[in-house]
Amino acid sequence: MFCCMSAEQQEETMRIFVDAMGGDLAPQAPVEGTVEALRRNPELTVTLAGIVPEIEKYLAGADDVRSRITLLDAPEVITNHESPVMGVRKKTKSATVMGMLAVRDKEADGFVSAGSTGAVLAGGMFRLGRIPGVERPALAPLMPNGKGYFLLIDCGANVDCKPEYLTQFGVMGDAYMRGVMGIEKPRVGIINIGAEDEKGNALVKDAFPMMAEAPYHFVGSVEARDLFSDIADVCVADGFAGNLVLKTMEGVAMFMLKTMKQELMADTRSKIGAALAKPALRRLKHTLDYTEVGGAPLLGVQGAVVKAHGSSNAHAFSCAIDQAIKMVNGHVVEIIEKGVAKMNSQDAQ
Repeated sequence: MFCCMSAEQQEETMRIFVDAMGGDLAPQAPVEGTVEALRRNPELTVTLAGIVPEIEKYLAGADDVRSRITLLDAPEVITNHESPVMGVRKKTKSATVMGMLAVRDKEADGFVSAGSTGAVLAGGMFRLGRIPGVERPALAPLMPNGKGYFLLIDCGANVDCKPEYLTQFGVMGDAYMRGVMGIEKPRVGIINIGAEDEKGNALVKDAFPMMAEAPYHFVGSVEARDLFSDIADVCVADGFAGNLVLKTMEGVAMFMLKTMKQELMADTRSKIGAALAKPALRRLKHTLDYTEVGGAPLLGVQGAVVKAHGSSNAHAFSCAIDQAIKMVNGHVVEIIEKGVAKMNSQDAQ
């Protein structure tokens, strides 16, 4: 499972700042997910920020890890119904702002939230700050491909992109897959409407030669139908196309599971077959289950930031915390900084 930590990744004390009030199931899911992550990771300490009396309701029975939890009052919440930029500027007592500042000031190693995506993006940009040389941070969820995972970058942070942005997305994705997933030489591709080099819109055509010269293993165009064929470890797209890919994949997965359940329960013979196939069906559901991944890292900012799915349950949130730990232990920020500096030095020559 992705959210299980190896001995090598449990290196030292890890301080993660958690937004306890973000998400559809807050504060229950973030708090219970934090407790689950603490039990799985003995090196972990957590700051839970939010409305403290509400948080405390879900800490009953967590005496075994309570000494590694710090509660911080954050009475303000940036919702999905307000301007993310204005929220980050004005609501300084929100968990999002306080968490980003804690990471910036080295008081925390990482930040995890299932709250407003826009607020996390704005907080990362304006409170935590970009890695030197990075044009635009990007959201990059891990997606299952049958043999493991590939990284989809960007999935919505940057709807309008320049070729330079896509080229840097490749650097950031390469860094994540090396640091977190342990892939020595990640294959980086660009999502396109055909496998031929000359295919694509103006953005893809302009980005293609730049990515081919970038300091990573570029494998060219990847058609959407081939995303599950394990031909690339990092699949680059502008935020508009990437979000369409992400939402389509989520919708297809839900449709498949719903339709399969309906058909298997349709009659007695189907029910008998379903009983016999139950182990295989359980494995299929596990493969398609986003909760095992946890969330999407915000790559390109000066710290480990993970945006958990808004509907995350406790287990999904705990896996998002594990993801932040892996980003820190994998030195993802440092690898991105070196990769961007190397690429920029090549461009200057």
